[in-house]
Amino acid sequence: MSGTETSRTYDRAAARTVAGTRPPTRRDPRRPGRVVPQRRRPWLQPHERFAEQLLAVLSGLRPVHSMLGRTIGEAYDQLVRLAPTTPLRARNTTPVIRTCRGFHPRPGVVEAWASIAAGDQVRAMAFRLEQGPDLRWRCAAVEVAPRPPKPTRPHSARSAPHPGASAD
Repeated sequence: MSGTETSRTYDRAAARTVAGTRPPTRRDPRRPGRVVPQRRRPWLQPHERFAEQLLAVLSGLRPVHSMLGRTIGEAYDQLVRLAPTTPLRARNTTPVIRTCRGFHPRPGVVEAWASIAAGDQVRAMAFRLEQGPDLRWRCAAVEVAPRPPKPTRPHSARSAPHPGASAD
């Protein structure tokens, strides 16, 4: 390579930086889009991760068999009984976890509870996690608070006479 070729290459590169970042053959005035950095999801504790998975199953968003490898003992049977009734589903709203807390009664065991909000309803869910010999967490028990009874009209309001009716 001769000295003149090297200087031409250098001059092209210098001209490109002076004119902007657009290559000299490009005639399109548009610029590349700005790259927006993605927010990293915060690292979740095992009981928080399981609360999300259990919520998805008990609200009908995921099938029960998605928890097959993540449960032990009676927990899968409890999920099979609970899931068809979708106890955490609410009309026209997606349930979300408001709070999730865990208690470690001994190493390798977490007893946790979560409050679930869907619209104006708030429900409770409790579960137990146990760590196996392979260090994976598995759900050992699940309980969901029963649905509150629907409010009914007072019995006296139904039997009250019409205001314009005469009493005999």
